[in-house]
Parts: sequence; C-alpha cells; structure tokens
Amino acid sequence: MAHRHGGPMPRSTDMSSINQNQPEHNHDDLAGPQAVDKIRELVGKAQTCFFCTKVMVTGSSGARPMNVRKVDDNGSLWFLSAIDSHLNRELARDPSAHLYFQASPHSGFLHLNGKARVTQDAVKIHELWEPIIKTWFTQGEQDPRITVIEVIPTEGYYWDVKHGNLVAGIKMIIGAAIGETLDDSIEGAIRL
Repeated sequence: MAHRHGGPMPRSTDMSSINQNQPEHNHDDLAGPQAVDKIRELVGKAQTCFFCTKVMVTGSSGARPMNVRKVDDNGSLWFLSAIDSHLNRELARDPSAHLYFQASPHSGFLHLNGKARVTQDAVKIHELWEPIIKTWFTQGEQDPRITVIEVIPTEGYYWDVKHGNLVAGIKMIIGAAIGETLDDSIEGAIRL
C-alpha cells in the first residue's frame, strides 16, 4: 500500500479492515481554510441538515431539518428560526449543536459539533433573507419572531469521494471484479 507521500501507507489499529484493504490514500484530516472549504463544499451540495441539540423540550425530539442560509469565511453556519421554536428553547438551555449533512445517497456526508448563538440581528436577517422565507415569517424581514442562529463549529468528520460519484462507481465495479477495495473514498476529521 502507498499513500500520497509515496511511502507505504501505515496500517493502524484505528482503521477498520475495509480501510486497511484500501490500496489508495483515503484519509485526510482538515484544519483551518481547508476545513472551511470542505464544509462549504458539502453544505453547498446538501443545503439542509439535521440540526440536533443536547437537550429536548416537551414536544421535541431534539432533531429537526434546517436549511443553512450561509457558511461564512470562518466556517460558521447561519440559520433562521422562530423565537418560540423548540430549537430556540433547547439552545437557550444548552448551546451545543450537532449538525448532520448528506449531500447525495452515496457521498458527501458531514457531521459537525459546535456552539450556537441566537440573536435578532436585523442586519444579519436582511443578509440571509429570501422572499420564499415569508412562507414561515409572514410579516417579512421585520417579523418579530425571526431569530438568527450562528453555529460556530469546533470539530467534525466528513466522508466523501475524491473524484465524484461516477468515478467512485466505476472503481467499485472494478474492485468487485478483481476482489480489491477500490471505492475512491476519502474521509477525515475537521478541526476549526
């Protein structure tokens, strides 16, 4: 096995047997600007995540689908939510957030842990606003129920493909035919 630096790929007891059978480099931890770029890429494809909180209020499962309005240059994710929502009440008790994304059926998975901050910043609401949002906030941008949630990620993990789903699919077919693990996968930790 060789990894991207030309030498043999180290076998680690931390790796599953499937990853140990992979002859190609398939692990790449990301930090700083590379981590932000990967977050932007995968969130841009998925657009929506399961936003999970550590605590639940009555009537809530602690998880709900939420549309990401923006990923900024620091990797923070921005959402709009109702001031009286289960989500806002849960974040008031504990600002811990866990976000789960799936960009396609076979790739582009992302999990982020972070802390949420809830405000009613009118400038940020204007920046994140689109006319379709009036479906939920019927008074428009000035609806007093709108809050902005900024999730500042601290860490996470991603699973993706290096060359797109078509190449990954072809490699899987070839791997199955020759009895070798070839799936074009890449995964790693994300630290901000």
